[in-house]
Amino acid sequence: MTSAELRKKYLDYFQAKGCKLFPSSSLIPDDPSLLLTAAGMVQFKPYFLQQKQLEGDYAGACSCQKCVRTTDIDIIGTTGRHLSFFEMLGNFSFGAYFKNEMCAWALDFSLNELGFPLEKLHFTVYEDDDETIGIWRGLGVPADHITKLGKEDNFWQAGDTGPCGPCSELYYDQGEEFGCGKPDCAPGCDCDRYLEYWNLVFTQFDLQEDGSMVPLPKKNIDTGMGLERTLAIINHYQSNYDTDLLRDLIAMGEELSGKTYDPHDKNGLSLRIVADHARSVSFMLADGILPSNEGRGYVLRRLLRRAIRHGVLLGIELPFFSKFTAKVIAQMGDVYPELAENAELIRRLVDAEEARFAETIHQGQNFLDRILGGLAAGAQVSGEDAFVLHDRYGFPVELTAEIAAEQGFTVDMAGFDELMDEQKERARAAAKEDAWGVFQNSFADLAKAHGKTIFTGYDEQVSEARIIGLFRDGQAVERLEAGQRGEIVLDRTPFYGEMGGQVGDSGRILLGSAAGTGGMVVFEVADTKIHDGIYVHQGAADGTFNVGDEVVAEIDRTRRARIERNHTATHLLQYALRTVLGDHVKQAGSLVAPERLRFDFTHFAKVTPEELARVEQIVNDLVMQDDDVSTEETTLAEARQEGVTALFGEKYGDLVRAVHAGPKSAELCGGTHVHHTAEIGFMKIVSESSVGANVRRIEAVTSFDAYAYVNQEHAAEEARAAELQAQIADLKRELKQAHQQAAGDAAEDYVAGAIDAGGYQLVVARSQTDDPAELRGLSDRIRQKLGEASACVLGIITAKGTPLLLAAGTKAAVAAGFNAGEVIKAVAPAIEGRGGGKPEFAQAGGKDPAALDAALDQARAALKS
Repeated sequence: MTSAELRKKYLDYFQAKGCKLFPSSSLIPDDPSLLLTAAGMVQFKPYFLQQKQLEGDYAGACSCQKCVRTTDIDIIGTTGRHLSFFEMLGNFSFGAYFKNEMCAWALDFSLNELGFPLEKLHFTVYEDDDETIGIWRGLGVPADHITKLGKEDNFWQAGDTGPCGPCSELYYDQGEEFGCGKPDCAPGCDCDRYLEYWNLVFTQFDLQEDGSMVPLPKKNIDTGMGLERTLAIINHYQSNYDTDLLRDLIAMGEELSGKTYDPHDKNGLSLRIVADHARSVSFMLADGILPSNEGRGYVLRRLLRRAIRHGVLLGIELPFFSKFTAKVIAQMGDVYPELAENAELIRRLVDAEEARFAETIHQGQNFLDRILGGLAAGAQVSGEDAFVLHDRYGFPVELTAEIAAEQGFTVDMAGFDELMDEQKERARAAAKEDAWGVFQNSFADLAKAHGKTIFTGYDEQVSEARIIGLFRDGQAVERLEAGQRGEIVLDRTPFYGEMGGQVGDSGRILLGSAAGTGGMVVFEVADTKIHDGIYVHQGAADGTFNVGDEVVAEIDRTRRARIERNHTATHLLQYALRTVLGDHVKQAGSLVAPERLRFDFTHFAKVTPEELARVEQIVNDLVMQDDDVSTEETTLAEARQEGVTALFGEKYGDLVRAVHAGPKSAELCGGTHVHHTAEIGFMKIVSESSVGANVRRIEAVTSFDAYAYVNQEHAAEEARAAELQAQIADLKRELKQAHQQAAGDAAEDYVAGAIDAGGYQLVVARSQTDDPAELRGLSDRIRQKLGEASACVLGIITAKGTPLLLAAGTKAAVAAGFNAGEVIKAVAPAIEGRGGGKPEFAQAGGKDPAALDAALDQARAALKS
């Protein structure tokens, strides 16, 4: 059985049971508690929580979910079971069916669809779940084929929060020859005798952030069958890597390296790692995950570099890895179209990352080899050496540890971590703009002594405050003097600190009790940052400020208004993008500045001009509706139930702030906004571009900046139009001159081949021009060059594809016997044409271009004789 056949068999079976087929969701889960999608149930969490309902008459859902799981990355490749990428077949119920139906279907599918003998099947259950034991027994499963296991093995949850419950797992007994030989060997043992291939989760609870479990409104079913592992069992393979898709990738590795796959040697290990990681990398890139040094981007980079290194160990010449990702796309692009849609992006990103790593990998490998060569048996690679490899050669410390372990060494991870922490401190201390590292302890002390800064900027633009901290050149000071640059920390402030894409406020801090009074001492605030809940105002003083001074903090109101217009427009833009492009659009970054906005979002293709126009129209329609923009504080759970959009990866507390821009847009946001959408004026999209695989960027302007942009573009278009008109005129002159030159050159060639026709010189020729006007000009130049007694008969194929004959002679030639009209009349029939004219000039058009040369030959022969 092939992967495609098993995938289809499973999905067809459960669709026949009334389940609605869902496509695989993205590897970027819409759940801040998860780094990557590692199970089929992730996309169905809202259904389990009854926040969404299936549309139509369905008993549940089924899917084949792409998954990436890297918690055991170090052992991937060392066994035949572990994969970083795998496909999870699953069926799900949201209250329609439960344990009785699921157990019966699982047994039926295993016996009658997969062809497994009952005596080969074993079943585990959660130790307190007597109900499921009774169901299996009632279906005919022998008691000695049912094993109770604890919470660690048979209680399932997707992350720190969300649906969870007891589970029952189905195992296939491969036989004693695959076992460990222990008398207590049973399902759950680490050996290869019993292979788990299907997990049935009876989802009954919702795990809260405090660890409590709230019963779900309805009992649910969540199942997961590993496609690769089940396929291996069906085909009696000893390894997942023997299944069709993975074996094809291994075969490519064999071809590129010249090595033969042996699962028991180091080449086999490297071939398995490259094959497995090619799948993970391809799918992660296709879903918009970019290589980086943190989060899921770091997982991607680690997989990429681990695969590249093992390719190098196999002797494959760099660059090579994009060949593997291309193979993955070819294998699976029909099932997962995002692979094919982003094939070029995947290739470019892989090639770029491979080139970057290749620059240092050889040097780093040589450096590490020298270190390992000098170590005694069982010794450690020092934290300092591991740090040098990371810092200078770009070696992830996990890669160093893996290489060291292959030769029997370990790495001093504690020493490495200490040096990494020191480097972070140095980097912060060396920051010229804000010196955050130096301030860290001081900010923490300020927060402990005074509490976090109270932000008044939602309601106030001017606030009375007290200075609780002053900094200059990275050091806490008691006073700032006139002309000095530094930072002021207040106990309360209307200045928004840079956060969530919105830039920090600028303005003034005035020494005194009332703003606007003459003679006030002023601190000009250029920017505002936040650290540890402390708002830091950066700028320069024109007088003396002391810790403890009572001041007035006043933001630049015009600048803030421009920022607010752009921020609310960003919310409307996200709504419009999701409306036009689909719900897969999620914010991947933003910049909200006074003069422009930038919005990065997940999407699988370039946004077309037509789509951009629709997006812009939707935003401006919402602007013109002049809807209220309101905010509310609510719990995260309530906000999610109401469908408020949350920024992925953002950490939210128990209380969140929801911003509603009219009836359409609702987002969790801590930024500042206009009070009515009409305050935005209008929005104009300036550009749309790609910033990585499946991540697009839109830049736009609003209000006065949009008006200025449109006027500027209009003026530029007029200038471009005038410039193009001038260029066209120049080109026409140049073209005319070129034609004249070419015609002159052609005339010289024809004159050189003139013949004596008895009293006048004669040229009979076919011209390469397709313009009748140029042909007449050519005949004039020929007669001018030949002299007083001259004539010519010329032919062309016009731009329309029809033949044209022309005859012309001087008066002297006519006197000597040349008659243009008679010549044309005689030869025109040859081209299926008719024509005539005067003795000095005549022409004829025809229908048969193939006969043009014969007609000219006829004219030449007649005139010579």
